[in-house]
Amino acid sequence: MPEHRLTLTAMALLAANLIPLLGVLFAGWSLLEVVVLYWLENLVIGAINVLRMATCSPDIEHLRLAQEAAASDAETSAKMQEAASNLAAAAHVTTFGHHLIKLFFIPFFSVHYGMFCLVHGVFIFVLLGGNGMIGMGPGPFGGLSSHVTSVLSGGLWLALLGLVVSHLFSYVYYFLYLGEYRRTNVAMLMMAPYGRIVVLHVAILFGAFATHLLGQPMILLLLLILGKTILDWSLHQREHRTPAHETA
Repeated sequence: MPEHRLTLTAMALLAANLIPLLGVLFAGWSLLEVVVLYWLENLVIGAINVLRMATCSPDIEHLRLAQEAAASDAETSAKMQEAASNLAAAAHVTTFGHHLIKLFFIPFFSVHYGMFCLVHGVFIFVLLGGNGMIGMGPGPFGGLSSHVTSVLSGGLWLALLGLVVSHLFSYVYYFLYLGEYRRTNVAMLMMAPYGRIVVLHVAILFGAFATHLLGQPMILLLLLILGKTILDWSLHQREHRTPAHETA
């Protein structure tokens, strides 16, 4: 992978994560505002994963090479070898059949992932929103959009836009340009975002809970942002590692 391209993706990711830090330092953003921003980022990740599912087109030769590279690498874990083997086997579905099953997987993912994020959003406002936000809107979930609208401001919209641009850039460069769409299939992508967002959810909620209990001191809020940025970067690097057979 060209080094200058890696630098561009690094700059996009870090710049997007820098905006919340600036918001806390210079605009007085609260814990709730920062966590809602990260929750909205999860919705962005889900939407872009739908794009990945719609545009993936596995290439049998690429998956075969990935399987052979994993099997011949003494340092590759058994779990990675098994994943590569399963991926290669899944590629033998005909092109037409693979695109046909997208008609099931994409709606199923959208509903399942959407409910996952919905429950997490409600939990955020129950934990951090205060009594003033409880009961806004009809039904247990009906007021969630009102909650989000009441929190978002001009600066937060800018931060959200930065995150959208960062993830879209990653999708276009890695998935389309570098050909990740040839090394995966819709069934694998169905589960792809969950590991990432579960880790981020746990890290963000534990940090938010600790910050909330201790009166929201600035240092803990900054540590929450820093920790999320480091975690986000490490997961990004692992997700977009160049296969061994393409770097040899």
